[in-house]
Amino acid sequence: MADDAEKTEEPTPKKIEDARKEGNVPKSQDASGVITLFVAILAMLLLFPFMAKHMIILFKYYFSLIGTHLDKLFMIDVAIVTIREFLLMVMPLAVAVAVAGVIAALAQFGFLFTTKAVMPDFKKIDPIKGTKSLFSLKKLLEGVKITFKSFTTLGIGFVFFFYFIIELPTVALFGLHDQLMWLKEKMLIIAFVMLFIIFIFAIIDIIIVRKQYFDGLKMSKQEIKDEMKNMEGDPLIKSKIRQIQMQASQKRMMAEVPNADVVITNPTHYAVAIKYDEQKSHAPIVVAKGMDNIALQIKKIARENHVHIVQNPPLARSLYKEVEVDKTIPEALFGAVAEILAYVYKMNGSNR
Repeated sequence: MADDAEKTEEPTPKKIEDARKEGNVPKSQDASGVITLFVAILAMLLLFPFMAKHMIILFKYYFSLIGTHLDKLFMIDVAIVTIREFLLMVMPLAVAVAVAGVIAALAQFGFLFTTKAVMPDFKKIDPIKGTKSLFSLKKLLEGVKITFKSFTTLGIGFVFFFYFIIELPTVALFGLHDQLMWLKEKMLIIAFVMLFIIFIFAIIDIIIVRKQYFDGLKMSKQEIKDEMKNMEGDPLIKSKIRQIQMQASQKRMMAEVPNADVVITNPTHYAVAIKYDEQKSHAPIVVAKGMDNIALQIKKIARENHVHIVQNPPLARSLYKEVEVDKTIPEALFGAVAEILAYVYKMNGSNR
């Protein structure tokens, strides 16, 4: 009983699907950060001329105000122009980052729409449980991980930033356009350095998150048995399983028709594909059979692959009723099938 209680088994597809419906999916914040930051950098590269243009417009506007008398209407006008230009610069970048966030989520766990994750759960606001979770080992490790990542990323970024600060006295002598180009270059260097560091952390985080996720969904042997019982007892699921099995079986059967030696028909309602390989079997084998639409499909595939089609209604009906797919024909039908195979081999010029 103790072994059954231990959650040592990998989660079943149903367990994973149920978790998805609850909004429980493996999501790495670091991976989302990498994708978002990458898109933000790319957007900045594409939008930089546009943003620089509006920044220059804003600076020229400020310079034009030198010596202007300050009053309430004047300050309102300055605020409106400033807000407008900043929105024009920031909004395209903000939209790109928002789209990146959606892409990051889709890349990790696909499209998922559920309202259960946002439904109010009063158990989550229990102060006793909340206090316990604050001092749990998991929270401690999470805090250490975040602190380490933050200090590492910011520390390396600061080193680069410090070296760029040393250049500021020289950059101050540049024109406005050259200053913006210098700023663009240094921003890209810092962004790509930090992006690379975050990318390394993201790979590690994805591995950890997915392992924790599937470990958290592990099941006991008893849970798997109970799930199987529930699934087998559901007529809809049983019907779906039979349908999938039939489709898979039919697909495999149709794939064998091009390898058949002959297809025997009656000629419209039945079709039976026969193959004889004396090295594998002492008698011919039925590799495919069907009625009506399936029979039409078998004959269609046979014609496309130049497999002989022979009309013999009594034999076709007998083979269909008496022989299952992948089984050898009964001894009583050896003679009739042998005559047809001999005819086919003669037509093909075979010495068999």
